Amino acid sequence: MTSQENKLRAAAKTMVEALPYIQRFRNKTIVVKYGGNAMIDEDLKSSFIRDIIFMKCVGINPVVVHGGGPQISTAIKAAGLNTRFVEGLRITDRATMNIVEHVIVNQVNSAIAEMFAQQGSHAIRLGGSKNGRFIRAENLNIDVIDPITDAPVDLKFVGQVNSFDLDILNDARFKHSIPVVAPVGLDDQGRSYNINADTVAGELAEALVAEKLIIVTNTAGVMDGDGAVISEMSSDDVQANITSGVITAGMLPKIRCAMHALNAGVNAVHIVDGRLEHSVLLEVFTDGGVGTLIHL
Repeated sequence: MTSQENKLRAAAKTMVEALPYIQRFRNKTIVVKYGGNAMIDEDLKSSFIRDIIFMKCVGINPVVVHGGGPQISTAIKAAGLNTRFVEGLRITDRATMNIVEHVIVNQVNSAIAEMFAQQGSHAIRLGGSKNGRFIRAENLNIDVIDPITDAPVDLKFVGQVNSFDLDILNDARFKHSIPVVAPVGLDDQGRSYNINADTVAGELAEALVAEKLIIVTNTAGVMDGDGAVISEMSSDDVQANITSGVITAGMLPKIRCAMHALNAGVNAVHIVDGRLEHSVLLEVFTDGGVGTLIHL
């Protein structure tokens, strides 16, 4: 058998392997948090966009929620402003919020929608004041203490989700479109708020009663104490790994987001490596997967 024939057989095997997953998830909603290197590297961006279009073409309803932290930091620096984080949250005054909304909505969200258009698909842009009141927001209601002064911190225009206008997604005009959501919400007075993108993705997955939440990040998944990927975890495994110190630092917010979504009815959460081409398809449509699957 020639090498070309071997390649064709391998391609056919992969397609057949995907079939039961396509059948299982057809007409189901999958929310994907888009972040990390997959938003920066040109080849990875193209790979991600094709993964989402593939999902749409086989009858799945993907919803993309994206961040934009590095781009925001660059724009704030270019504007000559200072930015400060406390407990992982960017203190967002009005001038900073104007930059946040411009970068996330007008630049990042617009660029993602354009990438879908270049691949022959249509994206509906949601989030922020210019794209309708999809995310209804309010001030983030948590107490944050400044580690330097030991005093409470006013995060200003950092927000939390109040609700989503899901009627927008149910509108027949958008039936064949892919929603691309910027994590900027508006309150009743029309004021914009900067919301953590992982949080928006998790709460949107809950509101849509999604089949899955997929978090695309810059790690291979959740790692064990030896540095190997944990391919699957139950909620009990998650708690044990937090208690033992295996899950720490930057992975903790994503794990908390995952557990919140699972407890609200989402069937599974996947944490996948955005540095790997087609990581979303490989995780959803193959037996082995490439990241960490978390379930109750």
